[in-house]
Amino acid sequence: MRQVVLDTETTGLDFRLGDRVIEIGCVELLNRKLTGQRFHRYINPDREVEAGALAVHGLSNEFLQDKPRFGEIVAEFLDFIRGAELVIHNAAFDVGFLNNELALQKESLLEQACAGVVDTLKMARELHPGRRNSLDALCERYAIDNSGRTLHGALLDAELLAEVYLAMTRGQESLIMEIDAAATPVLQAGLAAQRPALLVLRASADELAEHERVLAEIGKESKGNCIWPVSGS
Repeated sequence: MRQVVLDTETTGLDFRLGDRVIEIGCVELLNRKLTGQRFHRYINPDREVEAGALAVHGLSNEFLQDKPRFGEIVAEFLDFIRGAELVIHNAAFDVGFLNNELALQKESLLEQACAGVVDTLKMARELHPGRRNSLDALCERYAIDNSGRTLHGALLDAELLAEVYLAMTRGQESLIMEIDAAATPVLQAGLAAQRPALLVLRASADELAEHERVLAEIGKESKGNCIWPVSGS
């Protein structure tokens, strides 16, 4: 499965008020592994960057002045994401801005180029109800080093989000392994009989107590909506 983790920076908060995309950063995941393939471009928006946005990403009007316009990079951008599932934090924001840029170039919408969109903000809110789910908060929660993130940057944020997404969906790795195993032909009928007995490690009393404590905390934070019942409840 090919996925592209994507982030953008913009001149402001609302494309309907004329704000534009000024940076796109993408990294590729293939079968849940970073391939090292990236797409990264700065873009001249032909308008001023708002002061509030400048404080977030630090991309000034002077810096962007000699950069290509979106129409000059749209073909290679679409080629990079084509057919992939997009992974985006707060997807509505980035998708709205990119679809606006595509419409200005009379191109088809983003959803027609990719295989779908995963919103990691929505996913994080479902996994961690009632908690902060910004990219910084998720990096802290999953022990991902974001010390280099003094300002927002599309490529850096895409790289961090890829690590966060892999951490949040870690259980999918076992599913992929099971599918791969099911697709592998059995070469020798007697192999199963030769395998050693499966070793079962049971949780200790301390581990069970810690498990109960974590479930109780989840139940408290979700206001009783924990789907794993605590023993005795």
